[in-house]
Parts: sequence; structure tokens; C-alpha cells
Amino acid sequence: MADDATRPEFKAQQVTRPRAQVEAQIKEAIFLGQFAPGDKLPAETELAEQFGVSRPTIREALGSLVSAGLIRKVPGVAGGSFVNTVTPDSLSRMIGESMNTIMRLGALHIGELAQVRQVLEVPAARWAAENKTVGHLEQLWSIVDRQRTTTLDDPEIPSYDLAFHTTIGHASGNRLLAAFIGALHDATHPAQYLDITKTVAEKTVRQHIGIAKALESGDPDRAATAMDEHLAYVLHYSSNFSDDATP
Repeated sequence: MADDATRPEFKAQQVTRPRAQVEAQIKEAIFLGQFAPGDKLPAETELAEQFGVSRPTIREALGSLVSAGLIRKVPGVAGGSFVNTVTPDSLSRMIGESMNTIMRLGALHIGELAQVRQVLEVPAARWAAENKTVGHLEQLWSIVDRQRTTTLDDPEIPSYDLAFHTTIGHASGNRLLAAFIGALHDATHPAQYLDITKTVAEKTVRQHIGIAKALESGDPDRAATAMDEHLAYVLHYSSNFSDDATP
């Protein structure tokens, strides 16, 4: 909790857009640590008085900070505007929302998605072989067991894939990398692009098993190679990428 003595004293500035001065000063106060994660911002009426602007202008500025992921609005008598605590999961959600917008606009091609996955997930597998915990391995084997016993019409197939790859992201030990991998999978669900047949499904599960075994053995090179081969296979059998790919 930030000390009262370190709290900023906001004041009006001559800028073109009143909302911009509010947003910029509050943002800078958060970045400077004058408001710590979890702290409650002053009430809208108090901010309006300090900035010399209307309450609607304050609400617009706070709404922009909410969209940026810096603060959250809590309704109710004890509610208000609170500074967000940034964790890998919260960062992943913020990144994922932006990525989801890009995907829905059709601005990305499956090949670009696959290339980014290689950049992120091959080193993640390498580091996960060195940094994984017993808990991570238990999660991976639990996911693989579900994948082994499911059927092609199971609507949860994309969620199994999401869980498998995000677990490896967390096992890498790099929270930022885990956030990016989680956001990428949550926004795009790469498994939905896969032309799933019995052969392809069985092969991908075997590859997941191979990756899990490589992580369990603690061999970084083997884990990285297994992940790279898996991603190449997934790309080859993805729809809208290879018209002549037939299992």
C-alpha cells in the first residue's frame, strides 16, 4: 500500500484534450509507484476537483485506463477504481484481448501464427526441461491422459491443447513468456485450424507424449526438438495452409 506522503497531488494542465491530461497523469503516477498494485484511486468527485474537469471527463479517462489494463472498476458502496496487480494470467488476458481483435478481423494468416508459436514455444520447451516442477509434469500427464481417451467429436479438444501448451509456458520459468503463450493460445486456439482425422489426432497426441517425456527426462535439446517437430506437423495439417496435405 502506497504511503499517503508519496501519493501524487494532481492538478490541471493546459492540454488540448482534458481527458488526455487526466489519463496521462494517473498513468504516470501508477508507473512511478505512487499508487501501488491494489490501491484505490481517489473518488471521481475528488479527481474532478483536482484536475478541474467534469466527472464525465474523469469517467472517460478511467475507462481508458481500464481498457489499457492498468486499473479495474469495482461496483458497489465499497467499490471504486483500483490499480491492477499484474500477474502472468492478467497480462495474458490483456494481450489475448488485443490478439483476439486482430484474429477476428482476419488480419493474420495461419502461417504467421505458426511462426510465432515456433519463436515462443520451442525455447519454452527447452527451458521447461530445466525448470519444470513435479506439479507441471502431473498436469501435463493428466492432460495427455484426457487426450488419449477422447473422441474426434469432443468439443473440448481445443481446450486440452490450450492447457498442454500453456502448462509448458508456465514450466519454462519465464512469466512473460508464459503470458504470451497463454494469450496466443487463448485468442487463436490453434487446434481449431487442424484438419483432424483419426490419424492426425493420434499423431499429435503421440507428439504431446514425446514432449512430456522429454521434459520429464530434463533434456533441453530433446524437448526443443520435439516441440519444433510437433509445430511443423500441426502447420502441415492445418486448414487454409496446405491444400494437398492428406494424412
